[in-house]
Amino acid sequence: MLDDIDRGLIHALHIDGRAPFTAIADVLGVSTQTVSRRYRRLCAEASLRVVGLADPHRAGRTQWLLRLTAVPHSAQDLAAALARRADTSWVMLASGGTEIVAVVHTSTADGQAGHALLLHDIPRTAGITAVSAHCVLHTYLGGPTAWPGREQGLDAAQRRRLQSAPAPARPVQQTLTSADGDLLAALQQDGRASLTDLAAATGWSSATVARRLAELRAGGELFFDVELDNTLLGVTTQAMLWMAVAPAHLDHVARTLAEHPELAYVAAVTGPSNLVAQALCPDPAALHRYLIEKLGVLEAIRSLETAPVLRMVKTAGPLPARTGAPRRPRTRTRRP
Repeated sequence: MLDDIDRGLIHALHIDGRAPFTAIADVLGVSTQTVSRRYRRLCAEASLRVVGLADPHRAGRTQWLLRLTAVPHSAQDLAAALARRADTSWVMLASGGTEIVAVVHTSTADGQAGHALLLHDIPRTAGITAVSAHCVLHTYLGGPTAWPGREQGLDAAQRRRLQSAPAPARPVQQTLTSADGDLLAALQQDGRASLTDLAAATGWSSATVARRLAELRAGGELFFDVELDNTLLGVTTQAMLWMAVAPAHLDHVARTLAEHPELAYVAAVTGPSNLVAQALCPDPAALHRYLIEKLGVLEAIRSLETAPVLRMVKTAGPLPARTGAPRRPRTRTRRP
């Protein structure tokens, strides 16, 4: 389990994923070496990683929740294949290991060309018995907003010391361009990469990288998420909740759920189940109490399907880059 310094460090990274260790150490009242050492240990033992992500709407992307039902012997291989794709995130095995849930990112501008996974790749995959895709219409909780269970390490005064000063208003909002591609790709792998490393990845100067980072963060086009093994926070039971809510009450119910500390994600989607949420609970009994005591009293929820999550295959960022010996080049046979 985590101690107060670990929890404070995780909370600080949620406030500012690129906060210097010196600033975090000052807030926590420990040395910079202690914060650096704890960060390295959490990365090695708790899968801690800070990732930089583009706001989907401002990046011209649409998110889809994909549900696949597969035969048991192929579900894990299919989930691993989906996790390796660049256009997926939050790939998980659910419902006894026969269901796969994944977020698929498609380009709004490309039309059908950006829907390859939805239109072409999935139908050709063997072992799938059912497919449903739900377009994410509005996210009420998730993305830049962290799960409340990770934001309990700092008090209000400490949070204020870490929060960046508001940027001055700009006459023209920044937009993500193709020139930002290399910067975003590097930040997706390591949101705390140094300016020198980011400059090497983009071919820009360190000053240009710093300026572009500040612009994108101030405008909300870029945010930082923190990946972590939630079992260290006491979470042993996760579930996806698929709900059907009367349209007239959908917004009210979604905003109510977004205030529940048991939930890490709430979104309105297309389909018969028009509201989806992700629950994080200490144990099955706590999930049962939540379903009965909090969801059960909301009469506008007409139906509820609970799909327990067995394993998280991929989270917000891409799979970590593998390290090791370089591959041996192939030997070509010369033709006469």
